[in-house]
Amino acid sequence: MLYARISGIASYVPDDILDNEMLSKMVDTNDEWITTRVGIKQRRILKKEGAGSSYMGAKAVEKLLADTGTSPEEVELLICATSNPDYRFPSTGSVIAHEAKLSNCYAYDIQAACAGFIVALEDAAAYVRSGLRKKVIVVAAEKMSSMVNYEDRSTCALFGDGAAAVLVEPTEERTGVIDAVFHVDGEGRDHLIMPAGGSVLPTTHETVDAGQNFLQQDGRYVYKHAVTDMLTSSMDVAQRNNLTMDDVDWLVPHQANLRIIEAVSSRAGIAPEKVLVNIEHYGNTSAASIPLCLDEYKDRLKKGDKIILTAFGAGFTWGAMYLIWDI
Repeated sequence: MLYARISGIASYVPDDILDNEMLSKMVDTNDEWITTRVGIKQRRILKKEGAGSSYMGAKAVEKLLADTGTSPEEVELLICATSNPDYRFPSTGSVIAHEAKLSNCYAYDIQAACAGFIVALEDAAAYVRSGLRKKVIVVAAEKMSSMVNYEDRSTCALFGDGAAAVLVEPTEERTGVIDAVFHVDGEGRDHLIMPAGGSVLPTTHETVDAGQNFLQQDGRYVYKHAVTDMLTSSMDVAQRNNLTMDDVDWLVPHQANLRIIEAVSSRAGIAPEKVLVNIEHYGNTSAASIPLCLDEYKDRLKKGDKIILTAFGAGFTWGAMYLIWDI
C-alpha cells in the first residue's frame, strides 16, 4: 500500500513590512487594540509592481526544488491553493508552473479559502496513493493585500501576503498524510465574502465606489463558528485514528486570530507549547498560513511526529488533517 509523504517544504514572504504603528497612520486603530484582539504585530505586503500571488508562489516552488534537489522536469502536477488568483483566467497554478519552468507538469487551482492548503494536500495525496503521480507540488499563494480595504479598521489589520509549497511523494511506510475530514456549509456565505467581481455582481464603478470589491467579514459570527468547527474537526480526525490529544505532538491551526487559536487548543486540551503559532509576524495569509507555519518551525519537527492541521474559511469551509512528519 502506498502512502503520500511530504518530502520537502519551502516558503516565501515579501520584504516589505506593514506593522501596527504604520497601520495606525492609515486608519483609526493602534497597536494595543490590534494585539489584544487578534495577536498580530506586523504583516508582509507584496509591493512589487505587476506582481501577484503567482510571483510569491513561484519563489516558494523554486526554493522547494533547490532544497529537495528536484529538477523541474520531474514534477508531474502542481496544485495551487489561492483566493487571490492573478486573473479570473488563466489559473494561477499554470502561471507558477511556467515561471518555475515545470515543463512536464499539469497545474490547476483550488479555491477553498483559508482551508485551501489542507484541501489541496489531500488531493495531492490521493494522486500519489493511487499511483497516478509520483511527484506533486502543493503551493499556497495569497496576495491578501489585493482584497483588503485599508479604510476598514475591522479587517485591514488581519491580513498579510505570503506563499509556501510542499513536495508530496509516495512511500510504503505509514507516514505523511494519513486522514482528513472536511466540511462545507453555504449558510456562511454572506458572513465572509467579497461581494463583487464575480458573475453575480460584476465589477462596475458603482461596486468599486461602494467597497464591494474588498473582503467583508462579520467578525463575531466568523469567530464563533471558527472556534467550534476547527475544534470539532480536529477532535473528529483524532478520534477516527485512535489518537488522544496527549498522542498529538503538534497542532498547527490556520493563523487567523490568536484568540481563535487559543480557544481551540484550550478546549481540545492541547498544551500551549504544542501549538505552532506565527501570526504575530505574518497575520492571516489565508491558505498559505499553515504551510508557512510548518516551514518556520520545521527545525523543531522530528520524523514520526504526529501533527493535526486545522483550518476554517469562507464558504464556510473547514476541516482537519492528521499528518505524520517525514522530513
